[in-house]
Amino acid sequence: MEARASAIADGQAGELVWLLEHPPLYTAGVSAKSADLLDPGRFPVFRSGRGGQFTYHGPGQRVAYVMLDLSARGRDVRAFVQALQNWIIDALARLDVDGEVRDGRVGVWVSRGPTPGVLGREDKVAAIGVKLRRWVSFHGVSLNVDPDLTHFTGIVPCGVTAHGVTSLADLGRSAAMADTDSALKAAFVEVFGPVADAPPPI
Repeated sequence: MEARASAIADGQAGELVWLLEHPPLYTAGVSAKSADLLDPGRFPVFRSGRGGQFTYHGPGQRVAYVMLDLSARGRDVRAFVQALQNWIIDALARLDVDGEVRDGRVGVWVSRGPTPGVLGREDKVAAIGVKLRRWVSFHGVSLNVDPDLTHFTGIVPCGVTAHGVTSLADLGRSAAMADTDSALKAAFVEVFGPVADAPPPI
């Protein structure tokens, strides 16, 4: 990923988005706090250079590594993060889920409505953590399709304790990964422009 981002910055490669699934692991962004790793021996921990804190990646979660040239798209980091949020919200709408953003919280959230004993519960359905080098982005977003949500209990996800984590399956949407990918691709075109399929990385 870093090699591709460097090649894009050098004008030797085109922009690229990878859609993948990871084996179970925790990743730590540059703002990760050791106290937020609640179960250190549960899964491997990968220290990444992306923004943000601890998050979980694993089967049933679509991870999108987004390598885009912001020199050609406007050098505005805030606008780029907003575009990533809009991308996920648009994709979720295609899957009949209302995704939302919240002031002061990066990522995409869903309102769970009235729950016995809980007023106004909100859960995160997608996380965002990016890094820029020479105005090329890498890392990206993770969308919970049908992961084992108990795997998030080994960390304080993104340092947020007041809200939970959800998935399409947890919300009652039986979208397959292929359906999710189709929604992501269509929404990406709406937000970022045309795409072409590329072979998987070697």
